[in-house]
Amino acid sequence: MSKDLFEKGLRIRKEVLGAAYVEKSLNAADDFNREFQELVTEYCWGAGWGRTALTRRDKSLLNLVMLGALNRSTEFKLHLKGALTNGCTRDEIKDTLIQLAIYCGIPAGVDAFRNAREVLAEIDKAEKK
Repeated sequence: MSKDLFEKGLRIRKEVLGAAYVEKSLNAADDFNREFQELVTEYCWGAGWGRTALTRRDKSLLNLVMLGALNRSTEFKLHLKGALTNGCTRDEIKDTLIQLAIYCGIPAGVDAFRNAREVLAEIDKAEKK
């Protein structure tokens, strides 16, 4: 594992998903999945998100489409929060999910909108406190 790529990935992962979430994931790792958590950090976040031709905002919108199309609701919800952190607006997210529905199927769009509404409602509720 490249220590530099891991550190770069760790920094980006914390910036996008929040330090508390990332630290919780890493601290919860055990002998069985620790290497996987390290791989995710180095490969996805260092080697992938660390590239610069696309902005983090662009990558977030792409992730929403891919995760929504694959029906990966847990990761979709996590990356929806990351998309907001990366500057995506609710209107951009909505248009992205409409594109998902058109090109990946209405059922995928239905689930994506359902998951997005759930996350946005949680955020709105937390902001009112």
